[in-house]
Amino acid sequence: MTRLPLLPRARIALLVPLLTALLVSLPVQGHAQTPRRIDVSLPGNKANSPLDGRLLLLVSTDSTREPRFQISDGAETQLVFGTDVQGWMPGSTRVVNEQADAYPLSSLRALPDGRYWVQAFLNRYETFNLSTGHTVKLPPDKGEGQQWARKPGNLYSAPRWITINAQRRPAIILDQEIPPIAPPVDSKWIKHITIRSERLSKFWGRDMYIGANVLLPAGFDAHPNARYPLVVYHGHFPATFEGFREAAPDANLTPDFSARFNLAGYNRIQQELQHKFYKDWTGPAFPRVLLMEVRHATPYYDDSYAVNSASQGPWGDAIMYELIPAVEKAFRGLGQGWARITYGGSTGGWEAMAVQMFYPDEFNGAYVACPDPIDFRANTVFNLYEDNNAYYVDGQWLRTPRPGRRNYLGQVQTTIAAANRREAALGSNGRSGDQWDIWQAVYSPMGENGYPKPIWDKATGVIDKQVAAYWRENYDLSHILQRDWATLGPKVFDKLNIYVGDMDNYYLNNAVYLVEDFLKSTTNPKWTGEITYGDRAEHCWNGDPTRSNAYSRLRYHQMYIPRILDRMRARAPSGADTISWRY
Repeated sequence: MTRLPLLPRARIALLVPLLTALLVSLPVQGHAQTPRRIDVSLPGNKANSPLDGRLLLLVSTDSTREPRFQISDGAETQLVFGTDVQGWMPGSTRVVNEQADAYPLSSLRALPDGRYWVQAFLNRYETFNLSTGHTVKLPPDKGEGQQWARKPGNLYSAPRWITINAQRRPAIILDQEIPPIAPPVDSKWIKHITIRSERLSKFWGRDMYIGANVLLPAGFDAHPNARYPLVVYHGHFPATFEGFREAAPDANLTPDFSARFNLAGYNRIQQELQHKFYKDWTGPAFPRVLLMEVRHATPYYDDSYAVNSASQGPWGDAIMYELIPAVEKAFRGLGQGWARITYGGSTGGWEAMAVQMFYPDEFNGAYVACPDPIDFRANTVFNLYEDNNAYYVDGQWLRTPRPGRRNYLGQVQTTIAAANRREAALGSNGRSGDQWDIWQAVYSPMGENGYPKPIWDKATGVIDKQVAAYWRENYDLSHILQRDWATLGPKVFDKLNIYVGDMDNYYLNNAVYLVEDFLKSTTNPKWTGEITYGDRAEHCWNGDPTRSNAYSRLRYHQMYIPRILDRMRARAPSGADTISWRY
């Protein structure tokens, strides 16, 4: 490297006043001295009464899509600024300013002057008077699966180019409303059932409904005396039964590209495998069972996690003791624990393991794929009990951000801190409708304000150890297995099977290693299930070593259902019906 010649001290002394004057005259980068604010108007014809909700300002440089569809955890994300509104009168204006929660910038103040593709959005809240005596304001699901950007009744502005700087005060009007979603229609194979839950209605202080999408077996109508085992497939919100396609793949389908799997035409691959499942399901060799997906979107997320919780209420009991009996009654289910199997992946993987443990006599096995953290000592990449901060590894001199997502090569795509900042911008009090907030809504005790008690400070990542202890005793599946093995083990020792890729995008394999250590050490009784890891397999790997993850994740049903036939027959009580459904 070439060194610059040193200046004599006399010359330096002469230059100092000139340099100081020059620096003072330069514009301040980031506009730290210039407050910014954007007015958002609520037209008088958009509501009959004051509105509550989360007001979002969405700012983008990409006009190919609406900004509301451009917020993500990836490097391609655009900008969101969020603030709560309460009692917003139609015909009046609210302001989004530099105090709004921001992602990924630190605040609206950090936005450089410029021309941007801008949209305002209101995620509307409703009031719930809980049986606990608390009043909370939350966005109920409207049939979209708790997706704020698509929720019917939410208000938004048509996106347009706006110049934002300190001299301007742009005005935006919420003049658009997302229309209702038509309910799914029954077909020969797929039926939809919805019931009012007495348990949930009591907790939430209003009528609450829960539903299921049921795939009927071939020969259901031709064998009216047959009664069937029930397979409960857990996962995210499904408006109708997914992955089942009667029609052949669309020959005119324009091929897309999956960046995740580096595959061209992945949309066609999906259609091909959906149609293949239809042919397998209706073929002569496939087991005749009822296949059920649960519709249980809550005001916090697209899925309740299928367990009872302090802030969400008794979803586990509602599914187990209200919904499942209703499905079995409507579609001739056998209605006994030996004749029920559960499986799922990701959220559904955690749920499958949890319901097998929390209702051990009601299921005859759980196939658990890529589960959300089942041991909070490995809550993705940190130990919830020993580490002090969820966002950073802190040393004396170095602070290292914890990774939140990776690809199969280990390349980090976001951090835990960034993902939580996005959720904080989308909703306060754990109301983002996203991943970290739903774990908190399920696992945490209720706070004094009626919302879930934070597991950590959203701004700093500092963990609340008292809340962490509550998580451990009530929802750490590994801890519960170890604590209760003497009584729980005899009921589940041969029912738990776990599959995960060793390069899971969300580091979910880390918790599985810890659970495996315990299960393999068990005695009296000894665990006899299986745990399998997929080499370099990413999220949603389900235990199939013969196919890449892009394909195996589309074959959950063919992977697991054939395994249940011998298991159910072997464990059926004396006199049970193991014949009528085997035609």
